[in-house]
Amino acid sequence: MALPTLLNTRSPLADAATQRATLAALPLARTFEDSLADALHADGISVLQINVGKRCNQACRHCHVDAGPDRTEVMPPDVVDACLRFLDSTDIPTLDITGGAPELHPQFREIVRRARAAGRHVIDRCNLTITRLPNYADLPEFLAEHEVEVIASLPSFASRQTDAQRGEGVFEDSIAALRRFNEVGYGVEGSGLVLNLVTNPVGAFLPASQQALEADWKRELQRRHGISFNRLYTITNMPISRFLQFLADSGNLQAYMEKLVAAFNPATIGGLMCRYTLSVGWDGRLYDCDFNQMIDLGTAAGFPATIFEAEVAALGHRRIVIGPHCFGCTAGAGSSCGGVTVT
Repeated sequence: MALPTLLNTRSPLADAATQRATLAALPLARTFEDSLADALHADGISVLQINVGKRCNQACRHCHVDAGPDRTEVMPPDVVDACLRFLDSTDIPTLDITGGAPELHPQFREIVRRARAAGRHVIDRCNLTITRLPNYADLPEFLAEHEVEVIASLPSFASRQTDAQRGEGVFEDSIAALRRFNEVGYGVEGSGLVLNLVTNPVGAFLPASQQALEADWKRELQRRHGISFNRLYTITNMPISRFLQFLADSGNLQAYMEKLVAAFNPATIGGLMCRYTLSVGWDGRLYDCDFNQMIDLGTAAGFPATIFEAEVAALGHRRIVIGPHCFGCTAGAGSSCGGVTVT
């Protein structure tokens, strides 16, 4: 079943406790804990991912953040500074900036500059259309100047599917934004400027083969629009927030969760993003991943709970907090912020 039209308001299942209770009540063949051979632990921290807020110029139907123009959550300056001080005190090589639309944060450019000055690789998770707003039109040039990796979300290389998930006219603006990124060197061979695309299925099903889709996308975006990019990442739609609401409203929740459970692949465990990522919420609280953050599953008891008390020694091998939604990351070829976890 395909997703319906764009949702412009917060879903009734936006409350984290309600989401957790909804998932916990489902009669599944087994729990995620029962599916694991051993308890799940982090294996160091190579990525610090900071969610700088839930403000966004879009309100996508599948959004696990429940982000939108009416959201007011924005990471305050003291939390921004704590994140950057923590990063500077460690050898964590990558800062991954996400949102909402992270570029809407008033300190976004300062965050990029400080992290790059500290020698860190920086990732910007961009929705593309933000660059079409007058005040943000120079973002491609700014990101290129600081050699920021851009991971841009785009549901499909076809307009109908993209607009169904994100709203009418989004596809056209996204294509214009991608052309601009290409003009400044992103996705162009030999430029060193990395432009990766990420796509979620437009409905209650698992992604197709990432490798096969990447070949299709490269061919079709080049043929139809003259656009080039580096990699395509596929991410499974997580049964949380707006997508959870869609599943419940359409009567697909039980079937979708059963599909995820049946597709559990133990080979994905080693590459799960929670094993190498530390996630920081807009208010400074710590999480094992961005998905746990959205349903308010903080770090396990006994470990630092906020960025103000964070220490790599205490967090690098922490026990990972899990739940039924984790089946979304272990189904088929796996799913993470970097696409599939097994090939």
